[in-house]
Amino acid sequence: MRLNGKTALVTGGSSGIGLATAKAFVAEGARVAITGRDSKTLAAAARAIGGGAIGVQCDTTNLAQIDALANRVATELAVLDILFANAGLFTNAPIGRISEAEFDEIFDVNVKGVFFTVQTMLPLLRRGASIILNASIAWRMGRPGISLYAASKAAVRTFARNFSADLAPLGIRVNVISPGPIDTPIWERGREPAAADRLRRKIEAGVPMQRMGKAEEIAAAAVYLASDDSAYMMGAELILDGGTSEVPGATSL
Repeated sequence: MRLNGKTALVTGGSSGIGLATAKAFVAEGARVAITGRDSKTLAAAARAIGGGAIGVQCDTTNLAQIDALANRVATELAVLDILFANAGLFTNAPIGRISEAEFDEIFDVNVKGVFFTVQTMLPLLRRGASIILNASIAWRMGRPGISLYAASKAAVRTFARNFSADLAPLGIRVNVISPGPIDTPIWERGREPAAADRLRRKIEAGVPMQRMGKAEEIAAAAVYLASDDSAYMMGAELILDGGTSEVPGATSL
C-alpha cells in the first residue's frame, strides 16, 4: 500500500495506460479521479477501477473544462498528491501530408493540454506531491511518419525538466515516463482485425524483447514515481520500451 491515504488524478484514464495506472493507484491505497472525453466509456472505467474512483468528463484542450475539472477535484478530493498527465494523441503521417488542422490537434492535446493541466492543478498539489508526465520514446528516435508526434512528445520531456526547476522550491517532483510500443486498444482503432494483427507482428519484430509492452508495466512505473520509493528522483525519464531505443541492433541478431 505504497500510496495509502494519497489522492491522485489521471487524465485520459478511461482506457489503456491511464486505466491500468488508475487501477494500480487504487490497489496501492490511493483515492483516484480520472478524466475522459466519452461519458459512457468514462463511467464504465470508473466502475472497473473501483475504490470510489471518480470519473470527470473533460477535454484537456479546453481550458474552461480544465478549470471545471480542478473545481471538481477540489470538491471531491480537496488536495492532490499525484498528478499523472497521461492524456495524449498519436498520429502517423510523413512530412508533406500533414494538414494545419492535424498539426493543431496533436499539439493541442499533447502539449497545450499537458501544460495547462499541470498549471491549473498546481494550487491543489500538496508539498511532496508527484507529477508524472507521459511522453514516448518517439522523441528519441528518427523514424518516418512520426515527426509531428515525436516533436510533441519532445516538448513533454522538456516540460519534466523545466517544471522541476520551477516547482522544486515547492517540494513538488516532476518526472516523465517514455513508453515504447504498448499493447493498448489504439492499435485496433480503424483497422480490421487481420490488419491490426499484422501491425502488431511488425511492431514486435522491431523490439529486442520480441513483444509489445503491457499497460500494467507502465502503470507499475507510474506507481514507483508516485510513491516515496522515488523520493530522490526529479526531472528524470523512465524508458520502458523493451530495448527498442537503446539496443535496436539486438533485433537483427
